[in-house]
Amino acid sequence: MPRFQPEPPYRHGTPAGTAIVLVNLGTPEAPTAPALRRYLKQFLSDPRVVEIPKALWWLILNGIILNIRPARSAAKYATVWTDEGSPLRVHTERQAKLLKGWLGERGHRVEVAWAMRYGQPSVAAVFDRLKAAGNRRILVVPMYPQYAASTTATVVDEAARWLLQTRNQPEMRFLRNYHDDDGYLAALAASVERHWQQVGRLGDGDRLLMSFHGLPRRSLDLGDPYFCECHKTGRLLAERLGLRDDQYQICFQSRFGKAEWLQPYTAPTLHAWGQAGVRRVDVICPGFSADCLETLEEIAQEGRDDFLAAGGQAYHYIPALNEAPDWIAALGNLVERHLGGWETRRADDPQALAASAAAARKHGATT
Repeated sequence: MPRFQPEPPYRHGTPAGTAIVLVNLGTPEAPTAPALRRYLKQFLSDPRVVEIPKALWWLILNGIILNIRPARSAAKYATVWTDEGSPLRVHTERQAKLLKGWLGERGHRVEVAWAMRYGQPSVAAVFDRLKAAGNRRILVVPMYPQYAASTTATVVDEAARWLLQTRNQPEMRFLRNYHDDDGYLAALAASVERHWQQVGRLGDGDRLLMSFHGLPRRSLDLGDPYFCECHKTGRLLAERLGLRDDQYQICFQSRFGKAEWLQPYTAPTLHAWGQAGVRRVDVICPGFSADCLETLEEIAQEGRDDFLAAGGQAYHYIPALNEAPDWIAALGNLVERHLGGWETRRADDPQALAASAAAARKHGATT
C-alpha cells in the first residue's frame, strides 16, 4: 500500500484557491439502531473522547455499549429528526451556505464547505474534494466555541492524519476557539433578548440556566481549559444581559457513566429548582453553535419534563444560534481575521483595492 494518496491532476499556472471548512461533531445517517451503532462506534472509539485503557474500553464498548445504546439513542433521534435529516446536519449545511454568501458580499473568493468529525461527510473526504478543486489554502473552523481535547483537538487530529497521507500538502490553519469573541457573545445575548421580547423578562425568582456539554472531571484536573472557558462565556453573557449572580446558573449536561463529571449537573439542578419553588426557567446552550440531539431532545424535551414534574410552572428552551444573521456575521468576522495574509478578495473589489493601496503606502513609508 502506497504511503501517500495519489495526487489529483495539476495544471501549472492555476490560481491557488482558498477554502473554509466548518466541522461539527457528527450525526448518524438515520434514526435507526444500525446507523447509530456505526456512528457510536466511530465516535466512542476515539481515544480523545474516552480516555480509558484501550483494551478495557474495547471490551466495554463492543461487549456492552454497542449492544444496548444504539436502539435507545435511535429512539431519541427519532423525536428530533426532520424531513431534511438530522438537525445538526441541516443547520451546519445552511451555515456554510450563508457564510459563503456573507464572505462573497465582502468580496472574498473562497469555497466554503462543511464536514462531520464522526459520520458523513468525513473530514478527509471534504479535504480530498477541496484539494482536487485547486484549493491550496484551507482554514478549518471547528464549530465548538469552547476548546476541549475531546472536541476541537479531535478535528486537528483528523486533519493531521490526512496531511500525513498527502504528498503535496495545502497550507492549513485552524480556529482554536471563540468562547469570548465579541460577535459570538453579542449574537448569544441578542437571541436571549429576542426570546424575552416574546415571553417577557425574568421575574423575581426566575432563572436563566446556561447548559454546556459535560466532560469527565478528570479532564479539568489534567489541564483541559474547557471548564474555565465555559465559565468565561457564561459570565460575559450574563454581564451583557445585566443579570445578577442569583439570576443565572452555569451547568453541565450529558453525563455518561459512573465517574464524576463537571458540575453542577443540569438535570439535578432543574429538578432541585422545581422542588424549591422556582416558577420559570429559561435555558440556553451556549456551547452548541447549532441545534442537535443534545439541545432538542435532552434539554428542550427531557429538561422541560423534569422541571415541570418537580413543580416548576414555565420552561423555555432558547434555540441555538443556528442561522441567525448576527451569528453568521460574527462567524464571518472570525473567519476574516483568520484569513489574514491570504489574498482572497477579487482584484476589482473596492475593499481589496483600498487594502492594496494602504499596503503600498506603508511599504513606501518604510523603504
